[in-house]
Amino acid sequence: MSRMVDITMNPEVLENLRLELRRGCLIVAVLAELRSEQYGYTLRKSLAEHGIAIDEGTLYPLLRRLETQGLLASEWREQDKRNKRFYRLAPQGGAILTHLLADWETMYSSLEAILKDTVTSQSVPEAPSAVAGEAPESIEGNS
Repeated sequence: MSRMVDITMNPEVLENLRLELRRGCLIVAVLAELRSEQYGYTLRKSLAEHGIAIDEGTLYPLLRRLETQGLLASEWREQDKRNKRFYRLAPQGGAILTHLLADWETMYSSLEAILKDTVTSQSVPEAPSAVAGEAPESIEGNS
């Protein structure tokens, strides 16, 4: 016997889960983008061009934390008559990025298989695009 259950989504729970997912993705995105040296503004612009909008109030504390952890290196230089802090991936950051990307690939493959199994075994209303093997196009918001 099947019965209908009214599930009301709690927007606060959803937002907290989205922020949690986003935080991990931001770290990987920042480390990956800093394989080539950039200063904060160009990094923020590059991330936005790839669909990852990030506020200055989120980016700069993240950069400082990653540098404190030894994953990034930075130096102040003058460019266009202004002092700018340039960031780049430190050797330890490169090793960490390699491991995180391998973990991400494994997790993505697993989730893709789970979602495909779910779709074929039951009807799921408006399944996310990841079910079809596509990653979401944009990660927006603040963390």
